[in-house]
Amino acid sequence: QVQLSESGGGSVQAGASLRLTCEALIHPDNRGNNRHALGWFRQGTGKEREFVAAISANGVALRYSDSVKGRFTISGDDAKDLVFMQMDSLKPEDTDVFYCAGRDGPLVRTYIQSFDFWGQGTQVTVSS
Repeated sequence: QVQLSESGGGSVQAGASLRLTCEALIHPDNRGNNRHALGWFRQGTGKEREFVAAISANGVALRYSDSVKGRFTISGDDAKDLVFMQMDSLKPEDTDVFYCAGRDGPLVRTYIQSFDFWGQGTQVTVSS
């Protein structure tokens, strides 16, 4: 059993920064020796959920969508089962609900279907 919980969203002006946090709650009976790749997706009203960033279980491999590359930075604290996304130079088009996603295994693809569990989302609103 893995539960994800996001926080850190808010309403800011364009050019501002936010830092999202995802906490992974892993039941001791289900932890085993598995390591979990984690990522972030975004979804606006009436839009499809799309990939933003991901990090491998060991923190070595990082993936970013073109729309956030150079502005967003994903990082993790594996010992604490936390993943962060620092978002700088926010734009109005970044206004979305951001979801944390986890995969029961290594990071090999960034498709939505590659991830096994999801958080409830945190709202990011960026005004001009």
